[in-house]
Amino acid sequence: MNNVQLLSKPAAPSITKPIELYIFIDPLCKKALTMQTMLRKLTVEYEHYFTWRYILSTKLASLNTLSRRTKGCMTGAELDITHPALPSIAIKAAELQGKRAATRYLLKLQEHALLKTKNVTSYSALIEIAKETNIDLDEFISDFGSKEAARAFQCDLHITHEMEVDEVPTIVFFNECIEDEGLKVSGMYAYEVYVQVLQEMINEEITCNPLPTFDELFNRFHILTTSDVAEIYSISHQEAERELKKRMLQQKIERLTNDEVTLWRKKCNQ
Repeated sequence: MNNVQLLSKPAAPSITKPIELYIFIDPLCKKALTMQTMLRKLTVEYEHYFTWRYILSTKLASLNTLSRRTKGCMTGAELDITHPALPSIAIKAAELQGKRAATRYLLKLQEHALLKTKNVTSYSALIEIAKETNIDLDEFISDFGSKEAARAFQCDLHITHEMEVDEVPTIVFFNECIEDEGLKVSGMYAYEVYVQVLQEMINEEITCNPLPTFDELFNRFHILTTSDVAEIYSISHQEAERELKKRMLQQKIERLTNDEVTLWRKKCNQ
């Protein structure tokens, strides 16, 4: 594992769990989906040891053109625009309603991006996604057009630059002592590598939570890929698909698919 560096942690509120992860992603990058799979397994098995936060690291030439073009749109004019920065700003707007709201919004955005059911760089589509995630819509629209959301995104870009993150996804592991350096793991590795890093940061033997049932897993995450299920339960892709199809026949989940991806979503009446 070559891409590992020690970093200083930015000042932040104290945390109750011993490890905090800074997860640097471009929300629309295909590698973000692979990272999501690994994070879900890590969360299921070891969440009692860490908290996490996403740092949005969308590659952009400049935000200046966005601010000029969105001035009318963000203040309610009947105008729709597209821009590669808009999804990240929308996620930060959702985050102003809390981390859970931001996570729901991010996952719904990624769902539409994967299935190609919406142009997620479109302002109007991002508003529609907010409606689907059951966050406060009026507050979201107000925050989407606010300086706070733009500044929050710019802060993420600043952290990305300060920590010299030039590859996404990247995870930086920090322990609870702010004076200690963090450990930066750039790129994607096997799941066992992240478990090893977590254990080394804690500096003691770590214990794994028991795996949830399929129903418990979908109650928690609502929408999963076949790869998510295969990775979490350490089974083959074929075994995972067979189990998922059983639950689809039981009307517990539904399948969403296109030529490139298959997603499995908990049915609303379940």
